[in-house]
Amino acid sequence: MQLESAESAPVARRRRRRFRWLLDRDWVFALSLALAVGVLVWFGRSIKEFFAPTASTVYVPQFSGQTQADANVECGRLRLRCVVIATQPSDRYPKDVVMSQQPPSGARVREGRQVSLIVSSGVTIFPMPDLRFESLRNAGLDLNRFKLQLDKTTYVVNDDVPRDHVVAQDPGPLSSVRQGSKISLTLSKGPPSGVKVPNFTGMSVDEARAAAQRDRIKLGQVVWTPFGTAGPSRGVVVRQNPGPGATIDPFEEVSLQVSAGPGEYGYLIRQVHATATVPARDDAARVRIEVRDDTGTWNVYDGFAQGGQKLDFNVTAVGSAELDTYVNNELLNQTQIGREPARWIPSPGPAATPGKNAKP
Repeated sequence: MQLESAESAPVARRRRRRFRWLLDRDWVFALSLALAVGVLVWFGRSIKEFFAPTASTVYVPQFSGQTQADANVECGRLRLRCVVIATQPSDRYPKDVVMSQQPPSGARVREGRQVSLIVSSGVTIFPMPDLRFESLRNAGLDLNRFKLQLDKTTYVVNDDVPRDHVVAQDPGPLSSVRQGSKISLTLSKGPPSGVKVPNFTGMSVDEARAAAQRDRIKLGQVVWTPFGTAGPSRGVVVRQNPGPGATIDPFEEVSLQVSAGPGEYGYLIRQVHATATVPARDDAARVRIEVRDDTGTWNVYDGFAQGGQKLDFNVTAVGSAELDTYVNNELLNQTQIGREPARWIPSPGPAATPGKNAKP
């Protein structure tokens, strides 16, 4: 213990001498005093600025709900800087109306302070796209493209629409909707396993249609064929495809060949159900669907439609026929819906050879 005390005494004396050496230096004292005074001055000035600021201050008004133009005028009057940092769609605030602000209203700020504003870009109202007969996946893609939300899905038994395809929608096609609207879809559970085709031959075309509807058979192309004076009466089904007794998928079509009547010659009359889909685009387009057959040219549709919208219609064409689709007066597609067969012309018989008794 005595040895340790003897060794620590010189160390303590050296420390005291070093401390006295620092105190003897005038610059160390002056530096410490200046630092203390600086801290006191800064603290006092901060307190003064807080309770009695030297620069002019104003209270931030309520900009939310004002138009952007009115907010700019108010900012200029109060010598504030209004800056629009973002625009967002809104179904609550009209276009160019302030939705939110920072600092909030009532805050006390200096003149020249920036006030950040978020302004409404409004809401876009557009016709609801037609999602019927689309698969659930494609319907979801269309909803995302139009920035609509899928709300509820309901499944029902349906023989006319394939499984997991849209049977109905709410809101309906072409209804006015806006971005963010919620859409409910009714989907098909699918049809029964198979359908047996009845015998339509010998029926009138109206009877065949009634029988097809009763048996849930979908009729496809109906071709009116002239058979001449020896042909069946007008409107009688002559042939069908697939034939009687065949088992088909509920969505497979049955085509009919119908007599045009004994007095008809030379032309086939076709009744076709056609569909067309407008190409995907952001705005509405003018669509014109034109039919050309042996009787002339006419329009089956001429109007505006949204991108992705489906159009369906029935066409009755005589002879060779073609369906032309125009979008904004540009030809988009040509579809042959019927071609007149080559006409039968009897070949001339052999020339008669004069006999022995023939007179010159």
